[in-house]
Amino acid sequence: MTGQVSANGDRRPTPDSKDTPAIRTRGLTKSYGERRGVFDLDLEVRQGEIFGFLGPNGAGKTVTIRVLLDLIRPQRGRAEVFGLDSRRDAVAIHRAVGYLPGELALEPRLTGRQILTYLGNLRGGVEWSFVEQLAGRLELNLEQRFGEYSRGNKQKVGLVQAFMHRPRLLVLDEPTGGLDPLHQETVMELVREARDEGGSTVFFSSHILSEVQSLCERVGFIREGRLAQLGPVDELPGMNSYTVEAELGRPVPPETIFSIEGVSNVKVEGSSVSCTLRGDMAPLIQALSPYEPHRLVSREPSLSELFLHLYGASGDGDRDAGDGEQYVRPSKEV
Repeated sequence: MTGQVSANGDRRPTPDSKDTPAIRTRGLTKSYGERRGVFDLDLEVRQGEIFGFLGPNGAGKTVTIRVLLDLIRPQRGRAEVFGLDSRRDAVAIHRAVGYLPGELALEPRLTGRQILTYLGNLRGGVEWSFVEQLAGRLELNLEQRFGEYSRGNKQKVGLVQAFMHRPRLLVLDEPTGGLDPLHQETVMELVREARDEGGSTVFFSSHILSEVQSLCERVGFIREGRLAQLGPVDELPGMNSYTVEAELGRPVPPETIFSIEGVSNVKVEGSSVSCTLRGDMAPLIQALSPYEPHRLVSREPSLSELFLHLYGASGDGDRDAGDGEQYVRPSKEV
């Protein structure tokens, strides 16, 4: 979209070609010192896709989002949203975007209803029945003061305000942070519906790999402010792998495990087996069944393990990756 100028001088979005990226950056740089910020970032997000943006703490995810929304200014480079310049056309971009920041700060004395009414009025009004529907699905009490909310309920207020005007672009920074598993699933349903029913593009950062695998067509990994990997989620190394641990009734020959397709890092100690599995678990279960398994546990890799898989143990930029382990879902017992 090239945009058109309204009577008050604002540049407003106009219908654009589907070939115009929802997000495009070229040489985007915002430095906070050695390896902090973003550096020469070239990124494109297609219209109508759900795009995952991953990286350890301090890698540059939030900096990228804030530059896109003109909340901070880059030192050089360019960022566009639906073809609009992030600096010159910031007002028009804000109309088209629903944004959930990683840290939500709102007036603690106002109720959830008052906050959402105020924010809706700033947008020229929203469909209040849709606001009520969102609050109901998230089980959010709108009559409680924001300062009295738990962390999870504050997150729900932020989610409602991001979705309530049915934006063309949703920018979600750790959208399920602070939520219990049931409401995490509800958020993923809302994201899918926004894309499938409303045609929205979704750009979100997350530490939870199962969310990324479930939702995203493509993902980008940012490391030390630079885009390190970009591609379809199922094609990136380590994204579809699990660590499996088994306790058996009797020892299994190691070659039985080594022969299974997709299995690596095999360790056999008596009747205990551990390995890394990429792909379907059925062949592994079938191979172990004659050895009387009485405990089988699988877990997805943590973000730090995935980064080690992608880049190896070197590099100071991974020193914060371990912080992501607190977001990993519990292991699944079979």
